[in-house]
Amino acid sequence: MCVFLLTGCEKPIVARSQVARSPDGHIALAIGLARDGSPLFRVRRDGRDMIAPSTLALAMTARGTAVRFDDLTVTAVDHGQRDERYAMPGRAGPVQSRFTTMTVHVQSRHAPVRRFDLEARVSDQGAAVRIVVPQQPGVDQVAITADRTQFRFPQDRACLAVRHYEMKNSHEGDYTPVKASALAPNGLYDIPLVCRTGHGRETLALTESGIENFAAAYLAGTEDRRGVRLRLTPNPAHPKAPPVMIPHGAVVTPWRVVMLADRPEDLIASTLVDDLAGPSRVADAGWVRPGKAAWDWWSGSLAPSVPNAGHNDATYKVFIDFAGRFGLPYMMIDKGWAWRPPGESVNKPNADITRNAVGVHIPELVRYSRARHVKLWLWTNWVTLDKQMAQALPLYERLGIAGIKVDFIYRQDQEIVGFYHRLLAEAAKHHLMVDLHAAMVPRGLARTYPNFLTQEGVMGLEYNRWSTKVTSGYNVRAAYTRAIVGPMDYTPGGFRNLAPAQFQERSIGPMVMTTRAQQLALFVVYPSPFMMLADAPSAYEDAAHRPVPGADFLKLVPAAWDETRALGGTFGRSIIVARRKGRDWFVGVLNDAQARRLAVPLAFLGKGRWRVDSWSDGAGYTAIDRREGVVRAGAGNLILDAHANGGAALRFRPAQ
Repeated sequence: MCVFLLTGCEKPIVARSQVARSPDGHIALAIGLARDGSPLFRVRRDGRDMIAPSTLALAMTARGTAVRFDDLTVTAVDHGQRDERYAMPGRAGPVQSRFTTMTVHVQSRHAPVRRFDLEARVSDQGAAVRIVVPQQPGVDQVAITADRTQFRFPQDRACLAVRHYEMKNSHEGDYTPVKASALAPNGLYDIPLVCRTGHGRETLALTESGIENFAAAYLAGTEDRRGVRLRLTPNPAHPKAPPVMIPHGAVVTPWRVVMLADRPEDLIASTLVDDLAGPSRVADAGWVRPGKAAWDWWSGSLAPSVPNAGHNDATYKVFIDFAGRFGLPYMMIDKGWAWRPPGESVNKPNADITRNAVGVHIPELVRYSRARHVKLWLWTNWVTLDKQMAQALPLYERLGIAGIKVDFIYRQDQEIVGFYHRLLAEAAKHHLMVDLHAAMVPRGLARTYPNFLTQEGVMGLEYNRWSTKVTSGYNVRAAYTRAIVGPMDYTPGGFRNLAPAQFQERSIGPMVMTTRAQQLALFVVYPSPFMMLADAPSAYEDAAHRPVPGADFLKLVPAAWDETRALGGTFGRSIIVARRKGRDWFVGVLNDAQARRLAVPLAFLGKGRWRVDSWSDGAGYTAIDRREGVVRAGAGNLILDAHANGGAALRFRPAQ
């Protein structure tokens, strides 16, 4: 009998397969064995292959002996349901997570490992699979040299992918269009990989979740150009060593995730990555407070009223004063505040983050900010923090610091994954929120540690200081890719808006190549419970501290949301996203370099009359067309003319 046979597949499933179906019945994940007894999995939606029969295996040794993933037999199958309700600060209101679960227990005839579990979870948002090697005699001194799991496609697909050329990198790049068949077998493609299936607007994304005691993975093309395979990240200090070493205990791979949606924009509302992650390990996270922050670094510490603006109390107080006036709960003090050896670069990891630099007095700045109802975040280099964690975190808690930004990580190997867990757990003990920079792309850790508010792993607005890479088209593509898997500290809000032809790279008062309205829309489209306003106070206010056009929206827009819906878009070219806070809805519209007319459907509002405030593209790049009106829910569409490199931000409130 041949079950789920795929013509041309070198290892069809031939043993009777076990199937788990999503609660709504549309998605099915099958696990079976090939002729040689090796495991395969397959994902279908409405009877069509999303992932064709694909390898599910590890290359590993235990006590120096190779572990075989063939000649297996199925001994038992457990089916079940998993219903959970959880909340994450800033990510969504209480989430109801529902999975159909399946564990296929398999037995090997060969020592040293006899038992394996192949676990599956299927929800209405997609499917996931992982390998578990339970604790048993012989399972110790485990070395995993490769994860041989693949995602094979039934036909070629149009995708968005970002490629890196070194294992150690900042995980910042442009998700550009590429055919699945063109993905290089030796490539390093970051997650998520987002592809159209060829059936209407249906779209899938490949990613991973629930990582612990394991190395994060890149994707690479397969040799036959029929899909992608996993490439585990080695420790950069030991690049030839096995990427995963487990001295004792069970082996649990991350979830290998297939996100699915009718429309590509729907993926931005998916909670699948968080649903699959481990539950919160913070007993009481009531102290975690999402919010927006003033920030000194991006603008080049631009403070015209300070004679020698830079790393000093006077400059920081300008930003703290602005945060207080603007109703921002936080101010981020970036690199340069801590003591370092004379002449040493602020980028070097040999500062003392328990001492102030000359001209900076953190305890005084804490008192100053507290009087203005503002709390401080502090920047650190991860290497320095790793050395001084035991001293720094208790000190920051005593001072009343709200959180830390941990930078220059550039890694996603097993050792650094361990650092993530250790840091986030220790920070939670000291009531500190965390923002990780030059970090890997999210894999669900924000659910496990609710104090982990945001992370980079995205080519953000900082690139405008030294390149022309952050275009309006990139911003749209990032919404369809990076934004679908978790919070992203892109740091929007550049208010020196110019056409690309007029753009110049500069580190003091940097420019952006989008309209101001698009910069506003980014605060809605991109998820980040800790959202920094990138620009200087002088960019948002006039000399009398009155908001300049568009800045009034930045005072209103939340950083945390109760609900997210995708309203429309064209894959990689435009997107319309709605997010709700309380009774109010905010809508963000992003457009690429081609002007187009976009329709915002009003059905999402439900019933009744709604007041609408809009901030859309005006006559020039800095101009805002500010309008107010009343609409009736469900009464057709609200039509917007989005300029090239433009967008819009809207607020809907129930009309009394």
